[in-house]
Amino acid sequence: MKTTFFLTFVVGDITYGIEASLVKEIFLLPEITPMAETPVDIVGILNLRGKIVPIMHLDLRLGNAKQSCTINDSVIILNCKNLQIGLIVNQVNDVKNIDSHRIESTIDYGRINSLNPTFIAGIATLEAEDIILLNPQALIRQPDAVEALVEDTNQPGNDDTSFEQLISNNSQKNLTITGKFYDIYCPDATSEEREIFRLRCENLKQANTEKNSDLAKQIPLAVIGMSGEYFGVNLGSVREFINIRNVTPIPCCPSHIIGNINLRGEIVTLVDIRGTLNLETSIVKTGTKAVVIKVDDIVAGLPIDDVLDMMYLPPQNITAVPLAADFGDNTYLEGTASYSEKILSILDLQKLLTKGNLAVNEEV
Repeated sequence: MKTTFFLTFVVGDITYGIEASLVKEIFLLPEITPMAETPVDIVGILNLRGKIVPIMHLDLRLGNAKQSCTINDSVIILNCKNLQIGLIVNQVNDVKNIDSHRIESTIDYGRINSLNPTFIAGIATLEAEDIILLNPQALIRQPDAVEALVEDTNQPGNDDTSFEQLISNNSQKNLTITGKFYDIYCPDATSEEREIFRLRCENLKQANTEKNSDLAKQIPLAVIGMSGEYFGVNLGSVREFINIRNVTPIPCCPSHIIGNINLRGEIVTLVDIRGTLNLETSIVKTGTKAVVIKVDDIVAGLPIDDVLDMMYLPPQNITAVPLAADFGDNTYLEGTASYSEKILSILDLQKLLTKGNLAVNEEV
């Protein structure tokens, strides 16, 4: 029986899937540069490590009303029709291995409401949830126009100057026809959120490994928010980000042990680290975000407020923890760095989980 891996994600309130073999990378939505005279669903372009990538608003492409983008949206980069293109989605879930017998190719139009069947390759039902499997060949409108947008600047040997020249050539049209990214797609973004969008964009501009030998020395971090503070978590310890569902309480455990969740057949314990860091705690409920981490043999889910960014941080930008930090025990921090005009505290997860009195089996 044939099985295929699909990356699943959410747009609006619908779960979609696309063949995982087409996915090149995923990152949180950065600032996008609008361009004139592009298909209506192309938000603009992104300088992705020296390569220009068109970015599509998937909601618009599927024929839905335009929704404002938020700081929590993600971009999925696909290789499709000999093009590299990004899709803006609301939430990336996980990769599912779907048997062919679970995919219905005969579409019941009553189940898909107003979706154009041209975009649908089939519908899979897993655990009582319908997943709309997209037809990647139908996603790119006017592929010749999209390809022409980037082909000159993506020739070998071109660099950031080509990107800047393209922007310069289109700047007047952008202002008069397309407008600014924030005015159209993120009208409610705060100044702090705009700075985060901008920083994400700057991080993604970094040259590839061949052009930047220092990249391998930089530290990959997920930037998370808890109780109004920013924390960095080494991506080497991060398995995934989830929305919490169906928590089972554990009897006779301390208050920081929220309970267990079933994560695709694996039992994962939710551990609230905010008390250890002397942060204000909040109620963990269905829909609360969490980061699933693995440190040595420990797998745990840490409830958080937001996932703000993924970034590479040069070691020289990390400073020692101040003697009088605003929160917690400095033992659990590896250092601090500047981020979006705030202090980013880098967590030492190993110490936090093994020496922070967070053990599930401690006596109470």
